Amino acid sequence: MKYALLLLLGMVIPNAYAQTSAPAAPAAAPSAAMLQRYTTANGQTTFFSTAPLEDIEALNSRVAAIFDLNNGQLAFSMLMKDFQFKNSLMQEHFNENYAESEKYPRARFTGTLVTKPTEDQLRSGPQPVYVQGQLTIHNVKRKVRVPGTLQLRGNDLVVTSKFSVAPADYKIKIPALVRNNIAKSIDISVILTCQPGPAGTASVK
Repeated sequence: MKYALLLLLGMVIPNAYAQTSAPAAPAAAPSAAMLQRYTTANGQTTFFSTAPLEDIEALNSRVAAIFDLNNGQLAFSMLMKDFQFKNSLMQEHFNENYAESEKYPRARFTGTLVTKPTEDQLRSGPQPVYVQGQLTIHNVKRKVRVPGTLQLRGNDLVVTSKFSVAPADYKIKIPALVRNNIAKSIDISVILTCQPGPAGTASVK
């Protein structure tokens, strides 16, 4: 997962942290104001669908994410097979018949903040924000604009978002036999508790 996070950083913000040739002078631990980049390898994403016969719910707690408060860029990536269901048969059907997790193993989002709260605002409580970017599921890319909140809690950046996704928009086919039991829109919730990294660091180790 750390390797996936490194790849994600390279794809999304390849030039944001280029190192200079001059050696860095020894310094004390960076202050909160210097900590512009935040990362996690264990963010959480859940999806929920109300169905007549049985609600469908799953949790993925292995979401890799990077958030750069300096330029407002955000990226996250997850393996579809890491979604865990209470019903093992439902999990099998999700991976084999719907998400086709072997063929399309990963979902990704890359985007930027529409507006950026100040540090003082972020430390005063959760701040409502909008992020716009590109969501890729089932190898289909779509532009999205989703709401969320940001908060600096101690040294961590807490990111939350709730939005809906229509399986049909990502060419996920629902078999006719169960079509009436699957909602046309799936509710997605994201919670990322990201730890700080000093600005200027070029890689995640």
